[in-house]
Amino acid sequence: MDIVDTQATPDGNPEMADAAPEPKAPPLIRREDYTPFPWLVPEIALDFDLGLDRTRIRSALTVQRNSAAVPNDMIRLNGDGLTPVEVKVDGEAINDWSMDDADLMLPLRGDSHLVEVITEIDPSANSQLMGLYASNGMLCTQCEAEGFRRITFFPDRPDVLSTYRVRMEGPKDQFPVLLSNGNCVAEGEAGNGRHWAEWHDPWRKPSYLFALVAGDLVANRDSFTTRSGRKVDLAIWVREGDLERTGHAMESLKNSMKWDEETFGREYDLDLFNIVAVSDFNMGAMENKGLNIFNTKYVLADTETATDGDYDAIEGVIGHEYFHNWSGNRITCRDWFQLSLKEGFTVLRDQLFSADMGSEPVKRIEDVRILRSVQFPEDSGPLAHPIRPDSYREISNFYTATVYNKGAEVIRMMRTMAGPEAFRKGTDLYFDRHDGEAATCEDFVSSIEEGAGLDLGQFRLWYSQAGTPKLSVRLDHAGETATLHLSQQVPATPGQAEKKPMPIPLRIALFDPETGRHDGEKLVVLTEAEANFSFDGFARKPILSINRGFSAPVSIDRRIDSEDLVFLAANDDDPFARYEAMQDLVVGHLREAISGSLDQAGISAGRAAIRKALSAILQDDALDDLMRGELMIMPSQSYLAEQMLVADPAAIHREREGLKAWLAGELGSELLALHDRAGSVSAGSDAAARGARKVRGQALAYLAAGDADRAARLASAQYDAAANMTERQSALVALAGLEVPQRAERLKDFYDRYRGNALVIDKWFAIQAQSLHPDALQHVKALADHPDFTLRNPNRVRSLYMAFAVNPHAFHAADGEGYRMIADLILALDPINPQTAARFVPPLGRWRRIEPGRAELMRAQLERIAAAPNLSRDTHEQVSRSLG
Repeated sequence: MDIVDTQATPDGNPEMADAAPEPKAPPLIRREDYTPFPWLVPEIALDFDLGLDRTRIRSALTVQRNSAAVPNDMIRLNGDGLTPVEVKVDGEAINDWSMDDADLMLPLRGDSHLVEVITEIDPSANSQLMGLYASNGMLCTQCEAEGFRRITFFPDRPDVLSTYRVRMEGPKDQFPVLLSNGNCVAEGEAGNGRHWAEWHDPWRKPSYLFALVAGDLVANRDSFTTRSGRKVDLAIWVREGDLERTGHAMESLKNSMKWDEETFGREYDLDLFNIVAVSDFNMGAMENKGLNIFNTKYVLADTETATDGDYDAIEGVIGHEYFHNWSGNRITCRDWFQLSLKEGFTVLRDQLFSADMGSEPVKRIEDVRILRSVQFPEDSGPLAHPIRPDSYREISNFYTATVYNKGAEVIRMMRTMAGPEAFRKGTDLYFDRHDGEAATCEDFVSSIEEGAGLDLGQFRLWYSQAGTPKLSVRLDHAGETATLHLSQQVPATPGQAEKKPMPIPLRIALFDPETGRHDGEKLVVLTEAEANFSFDGFARKPILSINRGFSAPVSIDRRIDSEDLVFLAANDDDPFARYEAMQDLVVGHLREAISGSLDQAGISAGRAAIRKALSAILQDDALDDLMRGELMIMPSQSYLAEQMLVADPAAIHREREGLKAWLAGELGSELLALHDRAGSVSAGSDAAARGARKVRGQALAYLAAGDADRAARLASAQYDAAANMTERQSALVALAGLEVPQRAERLKDFYDRYRGNALVIDKWFAIQAQSLHPDALQHVKALADHPDFTLRNPNRVRSLYMAFAVNPHAFHAADGEGYRMIADLILALDPINPQTAARFVPPLGRWRRIEPGRAELMRAQLERIAAAPNLSRDTHEQVSRSLG
């Protein structure tokens, strides 16, 4: 069993780790140094002799001089951990090749050649899960960003585009299914129990989109007819016992294909579309051309094992990877600095898709909550970077919320300023102009600018400047004129001390406080550091609703009375603005309470205002429960910490939980009535049932902060009667945070009920690791020794340790034990899977924003990691940047 001792460094001796020499920093790669590769590779043929312990690869590259590049008589073929078995040029074996670190260097004198290289690898030993690796008896690949070089020598960069022909051969009993990109053009028997298949992808692609899967799989098959009348065969490949849980994924795929045709005019371009679910996977999914490889988490679902949130996530990720067929595959990135070109745009596309499939306002609120909980902290910390970075040392560290989520928000702002129809003209121009190319962010902005008729000169600053703009807002009233005063400041970030003002589009409305109505929404765009906007016709001072729909990814300080926030929380007709008013009401009160600036009267007044607003939400019959559930969610502890220059996690936790407990006491009968009412309609899959399940979970969260015994009885009854995972899980979440007998009983029942189902057992680990229980840290330490825990599976590692690292109550234990636990994990995991290990560094990297005592403990753990020998490039870069 893979059991990790979380109290020791990899060699078991913390003192030795502290004394290790400083590792050599990886080379810095800069965007401004980009030059085209001197050789084109229009075609590549790959021949795989497959085996779990030994796979032999013969690659044949047709290469031609690139007239757009500086000539070079040497070709550099990237490798990682490879040794050439044989090298040929134009059919002749050669010996004048050399190695430059991990790369193969070949002299080439003519204008075109055929380069052949044979390599051998051991997929079963590939714990990094990059390149070709073994997963529970099957072979699969992950090549983004630089995994292809772990399979064979190749110019492994996104601007080298090739057509691929792939032949695979292996034991038929072990690998009855052989899949690759494109279309299967031939297959047959090879004798001695072996068989083969040949695949051809007619569309040029970079090496990071190469994919191969070989294993014992079964398929859910269906088809889709495109708008031009072509039939596309669809298949979702899984293990035998998982087939019945693929129905939702298939429906999501077909919905994605139809939506992309209708909304962006994009039709699928192959005869076949395959998805494979893999249990060992570093990421969520991968958009390889025609053969998407998915983490099982984003494919498998039924009501017994998946929550409503799981269903939504599957739909969104299926859509995201499918939409990449155009925004990522047909048009790819010139270099990795342009990553947001495909990821930011595709995140926006999947957000719009999910909004159309479900509740648009709820989806918008969910997206903003993710942005604020992950990207805003990233933007204000040592790892801050623009959505188009200027440099990196390890590209896998730039698969960040900034590139993905902020990148999507930046493109959404273009759509807001242009309007949906003009924005569509811009995207049509982009697809038509750059189809088949490796493009840049500038290519995209220029297409939107020209197609939509916008001037985006100043707007380009959003691509080059890091940091979340801080907006100060004040509304004055004199006579019949309301004047909106706006000012912006973009804070300093690493490497960018001075910032220029950026264009900020703000959707606003001005409410009459007596009638409760406004005269229509307006769009104002702040382009300077300060500006005023005047509006006439207001006999009374209006109430300002600003950044409606979260039209700009900014942080807003608005000087507004709590009475006006209560009004907006109860009456605003923009769902996001209503949610925002409730959030601001709670954040403002808690921030003052935590700072100690409120006397008892101030605390009572603040709580009373929040109670009034929450009561109005609970009793509003016009609200659907999906939206009601969003309005009930309190600001997270991490978001509260972001609102403070220096955060005290213990004080935030104390005041936040104290407010929840007080509200539970004041509104207990209303919360109980809501829980009971929702329970009568919580069965089913329609929006009403999903909303009912959502508010039941939120009601339990409040009640659990109040009367623990009453909440335990209520949650236990809900758990026992649950007919779906959503209700069972929300009940168990409430129980996991309580010191009651029912906690252990239901946790044991949950484990026994789902033993052997890896995805559900991941939930079991995560529920305990992120619980509000006072002994959560000790529970995590015990769970690390559980027989079902392993460092070899990224899902399992994240389910325990990432859930813990984002649990501020437990992670920020005053004695620093939580910080040491994560540091120990990083040191143990880095030699096994550096990409996953590096993703645990950012929680420690927030030390500058934490009160001095804890900050020193966090910094000490970062220094201990930095001193360890043989750190990976991934972890070394994250730690060194976090330390500054």
